[in-house]
Amino acid sequence: MPPRVLVVGETTFPFHDIEAKRAHFETLLDAFDVAVTTDRSAVADLGPGDVLVDYVTDSTAGEYPRLVADHVAAGGGYVGVHCAADLTSTAAADPDELIDSRDEPVPELRALLGGHFLTHPDQAEFGVEIVADHPITDGVESFRIFDEPYQVTVDDDVTVLACMDHDDLDDYPVVWTAPSDAGRVAYVSLGHTDDALEEPSFARLLENSVWWASDAAA
Repeated sequence: MPPRVLVVGETTFPFHDIEAKRAHFETLLDAFDVAVTTDRSAVADLGPGDVLVDYVTDSTAGEYPRLVADHVAAGGGYVGVHCAADLTSTAAADPDELIDSRDEPVPELRALLGGHFLTHPDQAEFGVEIVADHPITDGVESFRIFDEPYQVTVDDDVTVLACMDHDDLDDYPVVWTAPSDAGRVAYVSLGHTDDALEEPSFARLLENSVWWASDAAA
């Protein structure tokens, strides 16, 4: 039986609206028992071997950081996608503004993920270079994609599996795994544009990440 996969997102920000991307995630993850939701409390219902796919930008709302950390500590899998690494952006308190920012990333999720988003330039076509053999990169060759290129910082102990090849940027990590004493943790920085969500190489990376995070054999 395929593992249960919960995709958690939000509708706070139109550029990362999970309802606009629901059909993409349901298609990308149709090999699994997948549900897409904005209900962050649903993470508490996941068990060991179940996988959380995180597409949340404002991670501060409610008890979400604790729920995610508890899920992984109990043996659950975690796959962060794109905005999951944005651990400083928050919904603006001012109704005339859309987005605000914390001075420091959400500590529980920063420790879990082993890295976080810094900034990004305009959307562009760029290369993704596969730099390590791993179950997550199985069957994926280096490719090009049109997406929002995330500039990130990562800890020394993460395992980088793919890097960016962008004319104007450093070779920032695009895919990595983070060490964990319990559930498995992976992150893919792609997934902003429809082009990216429809790119077969991204689809393979995401599916492989979920299988790996579930500790199951595809």
